[in-house]
Amino acid sequence: MTYKIAALYRFTPIDDTAALRQEIVDFCADMGVCGTLLLAPEGINGTFGGPDENMDKAINFLDDKLGIKQGELKFSASDKKPFNRFKVRLKKEIITMKAPEADPNKQVGQYVEVQDWNDLIADPDVTVIDTRNDYETKVGIFKNAIDPDIKNFTDFKDYVADNLDPDKHKKVAMFCTGGIRCEKASSYMLAHGFEEVYHLKGGILKYLETIPADQSQWEGECFIFDQRVSVTHGLEQGSWAICHGCREPLSREETQHKLYEQGVSCPHCADGLTPERIKALRMRHKHYTDNHGD
Repeated sequence: MTYKIAALYRFTPIDDTAALRQEIVDFCADMGVCGTLLLAPEGINGTFGGPDENMDKAINFLDDKLGIKQGELKFSASDKKPFNRFKVRLKKEIITMKAPEADPNKQVGQYVEVQDWNDLIADPDVTVIDTRNDYETKVGIFKNAIDPDIKNFTDFKDYVADNLDPDKHKKVAMFCTGGIRCEKASSYMLAHGFEEVYHLKGGILKYLETIPADQSQWEGECFIFDQRVSVTHGLEQGSWAICHGCREPLSREETQHKLYEQGVSCPHCADGLTPERIKALRMRHKHYTDNHGD
């Protein structure tokens, strides 16, 4: 079976997230969809997949409710089930920043279409910043972009406070996987006095889907949050793996390390896992391979 995968988000006010959650769960029951959707008063965010026909029905339902086709909506495909089950979670924010002044429903930076991105980041007066976490930037990043080396998105505020100045950094361009972090980050920076703030519309995924490899300023692959782990140009599946012991992305070289055990551990966590945890991971991996293959 081929699975259609939708990655989506839209900032749009939601009055009753609990009631909408139940409507989505009821509509998608028995449709074979899997993945996670997040609902918050500020909007919807998530990635989920399923059989083509049922995914089309689910997308149309969400569009009727929240106008998701007016936001960011990207499709890809997988020949394996991309997630284990379907969840709709209620959150305070669809992308957690803990900064009330960052409100994309009120203001955001200037969107940059993918075909204009290379010219923008080539401008020496533009400061180019990756807003993703450190485990994501290790997989790939734009040439000459700044990696803020943050553990989670809430740390981005500290990076801005410690390293950026509205009087010195007149033009700031940001990017992230699908665009959602930059919506919030750009809103935050505008609220803190930065006047010329840009962000890549559709994120890295739209760039890799659209820009040919021989014209690309992207180096490496792009980490994604499903079973594929990473993608390359054309959104082809990449070469990275994920450690089930610590969730660290692993290069081909790291999967050849003597401390790597598929489905269990890697050089980053092997020495820190308890015997009980290792046993549980081995049992889970055996169960998965028995049912799905290696």
